[in-house]
Amino acid sequence: MPKLWEHTIASHRSAVQEAILDAAAVLVAEGGPAGVSMAEIAQRAGVGRATLYKYFGDVDAVLSGWHQRQVTAHLRQLEEVWERTKRIDDVLEAYAFICHEHPPTAAPSLHREQHVDHARSHLIDFVAERLGDVRTDVPKKELAAYAVHALGAAGAVPSKAAVRRLVAVTLSGLRDEPPR
Repeated sequence: MPKLWEHTIASHRSAVQEAILDAAAVLVAEGGPAGVSMAEIAQRAGVGRATLYKYFGDVDAVLSGWHQRQVTAHLRQLEEVWERTKRIDDVLEAYAFICHEHPPTAAPSLHREQHVDHARSHLIDFVAERLGDVRTDVPKKELAAYAVHALGAAGAVPSKAAVRRLVAVTLSGLRDEPPR
């Protein structure tokens, strides 16, 4: 098969898959993940159900793909913040705002999947490698896990001001001397 065709087919497949995931995102935003059906996804994406099933075997596979795309985009966003500022404070604040804007309660069953565990592990490693000068009584990876889990609570706070307070408390915990 000529390279032009390979590229065109790959582009088409990617566009169809993105349209399906975009449709799932809209449907989840409208009514939550529990009410999404393959027929609705196909209609919203503008594809036939046979085409939809060619890409995804069931609703759970579509929702998992959508969620994985979100997680990947969020990790990329944090990496961009780091590249731009080289400040872990900015990365952790950006993570807290991501959690605030996309609370885990929006799709609880999706948050238990393996790709989320992998992403969380990647995030913890990412934070640990960039912590800089922090307390010495706790290994950096444990401090990174503390920060990631503490800032995950931003999904349950009512305002941006509350997110900023949570970030400040978390950063303080990373840097304070151990209790006596």
